[in-house]
Amino acid sequence: MIPRSFFRASRLCSRCYATSTTTTPPMLLKIRKDMKTAMQNKDSNRLSVLRALLAQTLNASKTSQPINTDMQMLALLRKSASASRAAAEEFKGAGREDLAEKEDLQVKIMEEYAGGVETMSEEQIREAVQGVLVKMKAEGTKIQVGDLLKKVFAPEVLGEKPVEKGDVAKIARQLLAETP
Repeated sequence: MIPRSFFRASRLCSRCYATSTTTTPPMLLKIRKDMKTAMQNKDSNRLSVLRALLAQTLNASKTSQPINTDMQMLALLRKSASASRAAAEEFKGAGREDLAEKEDLQVKIMEEYAGGVETMSEEQIREAVQGVLVKMKAEGTKIQVGDLLKKVFAPEVLGEKPVEKGDVAKIARQLLAETP
């Protein structure tokens, strides 16, 4: 007969943990560090914003698209800031200036972090899109926005460079509209 302690010990040894090879984005590390600083300084507004952002990143890590880059973190910051702006407008419409002011402070904090992410300039994006557009014209293929964007986001052109995809799409549409 096998003692129960044997089964308990075997269960402890047979646990498998998933290892994650993803790296933490620098923006997320900065937010964690600043959260500690906000706790020490008793800055409740900043602390609540940073806790909310960390909660959102934790929730995103449990989905199929976890936050692995600063660009994804920037998108999350902008989404949260726009939600806070909308809430502030609602509060102003309802006559709750105190809550609207609180939301405006949160937006300022989020924009402060969003400004810390370096992205490619509009001119650099325009040059890259223009170069791909010229190549596509030389090939003589029919140029559509989707095909142009596929080639622009190819690894040899923009690939993993820090760009806002919405900005690239806007510039691509402008350049296609300008070309005959």
